[in-house]
Amino acid sequence: MCISKQTFKILLLATIILNSISTIAQNNLDPWKITANKIDPSNYYGVTVANGMIGIVSSPEPFKIKDVVLAGAYDLYGRGRVSNFLKSFNLLNMNMDINGRRIGAKDVSNMKQELDMKKASFTTEFDYGTDAKIKYTYYSLRQLPFVVLMDISITAKKDLIISPASVMEAPDALKNVENYYNEIDRPHVTLSLLTSTAKSPTGKLQLCASTTFLLDEEHGKEPKIIHEMWDNNMHLMKFTKSIKAGETYNFSIAGSSITSAHHADPLNEAERLTIFAKLEGRKRLLQFHQTAWDKLWQSDIQIEGDAQAQQDVRSMLYHLYSFARPGTGMSLSPMGLSGLGYNGHVFWDTEIWMFPALLVLQPEIAKSLIDYRFNRLQAAKNNAFSHGYEGAMFPWESADTGVEETPVWALSGPFEHHITADIALATWNYYAVTQDKEWLREKGWPILSATADFWASRVERNGPGKFDIKNVVAADEWAENVDNNAFTNAAAISNLQNAANAAKILGFTAKPDWELVAKNIPILKFPDGVTQEHATYKGEGIKQADVNLLAYPLNSITDPAQIKKDLEYYETRVPNEGTPAMTQAIFSLLYSRLGNAEKAHLFFKDAYLPNLNPPFRVIAETKGGTNPYFATGAGGVIQAMLMGFGGLDITPTGIIQIPSKLPKGWKSLKITGAGPDKKTYTVN
Repeated sequence: MCISKQTFKILLLATIILNSISTIAQNNLDPWKITANKIDPSNYYGVTVANGMIGIVSSPEPFKIKDVVLAGAYDLYGRGRVSNFLKSFNLLNMNMDINGRRIGAKDVSNMKQELDMKKASFTTEFDYGTDAKIKYTYYSLRQLPFVVLMDISITAKKDLIISPASVMEAPDALKNVENYYNEIDRPHVTLSLLTSTAKSPTGKLQLCASTTFLLDEEHGKEPKIIHEMWDNNMHLMKFTKSIKAGETYNFSIAGSSITSAHHADPLNEAERLTIFAKLEGRKRLLQFHQTAWDKLWQSDIQIEGDAQAQQDVRSMLYHLYSFARPGTGMSLSPMGLSGLGYNGHVFWDTEIWMFPALLVLQPEIAKSLIDYRFNRLQAAKNNAFSHGYEGAMFPWESADTGVEETPVWALSGPFEHHITADIALATWNYYAVTQDKEWLREKGWPILSATADFWASRVERNGPGKFDIKNVVAADEWAENVDNNAFTNAAAISNLQNAANAAKILGFTAKPDWELVAKNIPILKFPDGVTQEHATYKGEGIKQADVNLLAYPLNSITDPAQIKKDLEYYETRVPNEGTPAMTQAIFSLLYSRLGNAEKAHLFFKDAYLPNLNPPFRVIAETKGGTNPYFATGAGGVIQAMLMGFGGLDITPTGIIQIPSKLPKGWKSLKITGAGPDKKTYTVN
């Protein structure tokens, strides 16, 4: 069922009432920490600690990690006969025995878990009967892309004997698992290394991981480490320690995970990185980790007057920052590093939904996302050749090699061609924000010119104003094999125009055909002037924004009256359920630009509140969905903050700020660290 105007008014009233009720509770919210004081394992959706390479997903079970996801590790297995993300070794799982008894979920009380976004850490604490209070915190170290750290603290309420174990487990999908234990003795230190290696399902990759204990005792006085081999998929190392009543004992586990996709010698490198972490020591590891995150948080969004929105927006920024890093040439999947959703593939979710937020706040990360596409440009050219076109045709789903990775049952693979123009738009916008002509010449121009050539060959030339683009899957993916889709056509026009603009900037000669094609691609309209989604569109429900994307991010519709007309038409055609979160974010952004702050605020809330899952308010793809963390949705909402309420706009000469209005109750909005010059923008 679609949203009627009456339903919209009811939702608006309900939102106002709920906001009033929640004001008192919001006053106690920590803007940097999301805390779960009641853990229900049957209704628990983990939150991710990540450093752009390793993602660690939390579990409600003591000393357990749900998943460890390593960026860039793909192999052919499972769903769809295409490459999939691989689970890595679960290198932070632990066992904890106290007085000879293994601690389990039934043995703990007063459990609390907390994500600290400023420190990029996750802490669990609980009571173990009347014997001990236990706390552990883990980090995916920002300065060391393949290294993780976990701190453990045990406060004895009575005399105890503890036996902690670092447990290394191999996921079921891996094969040829080999386990090693080594001790390296030096005069000043003994290095105990618990190491595992395995092959990916087809044998394509070698995956390796290694852990070690970091102990506070002087060398020679530390407890003895014992290795135990349990089966082919699991082994552990442990020690035993006596603690007196009232004492607190602290130790840490450092570990690394790396594959042959990242390093030519992953087994030895895993151990080297773990040794490096051991001898850096906990204090230095955390010092550099915090310094790296402090630098990231120089780019922030600060809301005064809405504590819950502040916490939620910061969580979205935290996840976007966590899921990518500069210098990798890797891109973002819709679920980031929170799991294996969407096989870890790269879609338009990156360039249209997540990239713009990162471009404004973290240009160096954005550069890495474009590098990912540039490095696969030849594969895109091969794809165009296979389909009878010129230039470069990027795949709808991309993984390691840049070939099409969409399962064959999804028609988006052969037909959702707007992805090529989406990548061109991100490429142009990277130049627009950075004004880096050398980059434009080296990497931007090859992408822009090859994608423009694709569209010039893709159109069917049926006369003036009728250079049709037929037989596509629209941005609204419920519209399959349609002609002259609004978003696809407008994105193609933008691609052709931006390629010509790049040529002019670089002193090159643009192909005259680009301008001819751009001028003759049609954008269809209904008799009443509403932009028509595609040639056979009759007003049915839509999966997600399509026409409205012409106003933003394409900027091909600029007349406020036309933008409003299209908004009012299509906002009533989005079902309440089953659609992804990005659409409402675009509605919010556009209404904000039209000066309707309250309607913008309603769609801002509707873009993510119904999608939240307990206990850490992680975003699912759809309302009531259970597949977090949907980084695509977070990217859309952050754009609504930056380019909607914040008034930022990406122009050919850089970022500017246009007038904007805040919703009632929001006293101010401050955007810090924006663009290459790290500017601050304020709205009051």
